[in-house]
Amino acid sequence: MNGAAHGAVARALRTPDRGEMSADVPRRWRARAGALLLPALLLLLPLAFYLALFQPATLDIGDVGWLIRGTDNGENALGAHAYWHDVHAGASLRTRLLNAPDGVPVLYTDSNPLAVLLAKPFAALLPADAQLVGPVLLLNLMLQALFAWALLRRHAPGPLALWAGVVLLAFPPTLANRFIHVNLMAHWTILAALWLFVDPARRDRWRWWAALIVATALIHSYLLVMVGALWGAALLDRFSRGSWPVRGQVLLAGTAMLAIVAVLARWLGVGDQMPTEFFGAFAVPIDALWNPHAGGLSRLAGQGPYDPAQWSEGFQYMGAGGLALVAVALLIARRHAAPAAMRETTDRLRALVPALGLLGLLSIWSAPLPAAVLHVLDPVRASGRLFWPIGYVLVFVALLAVYRLPARYAGPLLTLLVTVQAIDLAPMARAIRTTSADAASHRLWRRTLDPRWEMLIGRARSVAFMPGQPPRDLSLFQEVAWRAIDAGIPVTSVYAARISRQTAARLRGERQAFDRGALVPGRMYVLLPTASPPAGTTPLLLDGVPVIAPRP
Repeated sequence: MNGAAHGAVARALRTPDRGEMSADVPRRWRARAGALLLPALLLLLPLAFYLALFQPATLDIGDVGWLIRGTDNGENALGAHAYWHDVHAGASLRTRLLNAPDGVPVLYTDSNPLAVLLAKPFAALLPADAQLVGPVLLLNLMLQALFAWALLRRHAPGPLALWAGVVLLAFPPTLANRFIHVNLMAHWTILAALWLFVDPARRDRWRWWAALIVATALIHSYLLVMVGALWGAALLDRFSRGSWPVRGQVLLAGTAMLAIVAVLARWLGVGDQMPTEFFGAFAVPIDALWNPHAGGLSRLAGQGPYDPAQWSEGFQYMGAGGLALVAVALLIARRHAAPAAMRETTDRLRALVPALGLLGLLSIWSAPLPAAVLHVLDPVRASGRLFWPIGYVLVFVALLAVYRLPARYAGPLLTLLVTVQAIDLAPMARAIRTTSADAASHRLWRRTLDPRWEMLIGRARSVAFMPGQPPRDLSLFQEVAWRAIDAGIPVTSVYAARISRQTAARLRGERQAFDRGALVPGRMYVLLPTASPPAGTTPLLLDGVPVIAPRP
């Protein structure tokens, strides 16, 4: 053995001295702390964001009263409640306890089909008046943080810059604004699609996209359109780069995916719903990125004139911290070159231009269109939502620019921007939190306190609202319908995102029969303000609501 080899063996075999052993201890502790820090932050950051917007009691699956107060989230809980209590629903994703006898797909009650389907086998183990809106929302936020971290971790110059970037990317104001319709807070599907798109090892793998698209289709159709557009951009990019055999594979993969979506759509109950012709009414305003378009949401930004319809669906305000991030990123990008890995990511993002351009055009369009075109675009009538992927890509690219700085600069800078964002949006968070204040009372009924409600519903074979338009008093409808479902009694109407022509015709016929005095035996009628009792009937007054008791 030569001298060099002998020395190497000796160094490998010798016992470390005490100083070296003590130096290893901090390294081991740091490694353990780092291993614990990741799951802790992926839990604590979403939890902090959740508690900034919602009362803690909303995570109690037995507390549903805060939901059935006349909101879209109340319909979410009501649709799930009906599906879980419908012994004939099976795996159909449809319940006939609402909108009886036609029934209604849970998709159109604003429920989360994926969540209610997964919970269905365990419905008997849930509390009688269960809700999963709060827990599913928290899970969505955790996934949001996870995919934001996955997108940024390879490029962040240090831990502080990474986690400040995760906050800015994962929790934008547009996400908080969807509190009125929590299914649409599953923005993690958009971030997951971006994560697949920028990763060369996953972007061309069909099974990854198939899993994401199936999950997204079972959550919400608008999110499916956005994720589908990003997948389409990946497919188009691969087709343009590939050989003819690869192009054949792309066409086959695209056809197979569309077939899967068609089967899912059929399962979800999409097909015979009436178009609304509302496309363009909920577009994104041109100044949406810097104008909150509503008072009391921002502490630092002024408010210009706004259309309430645009605010509700066209809201795209980035927050003062987000706007400052974009401004700073433009300055940094001019002065600092991007590392090779970062350039590869931004180069891949350029392939998203066709998809983002199409989504952007649809989101801002508000000019009149022919009726035939409006029918085609009806599935995305709330078109302002389609801007969300553009907003996420904008923040992602801006963070990549800031990550060109060394860690000692990027971390404090992004922490400052997070602080500015929190200060700016504190009024918005407080306003949203008041909407769930009722959860702290753990009170189920507010509109139907009279004990005769339970007695009359228990005697009925069905419950009908006259006229059959629940939005005229949605909180009353939700409480009465909840009581009816508890008793296994079908309700003849529902507040749904879309209704079928068959249902529209049936409701008209039932209203005409009611006006003639041809009451259905065993049916309890709840009269809304625009309905008058037929001649010869004297309604009871329950909590100020006229009710016609069921007749034999």
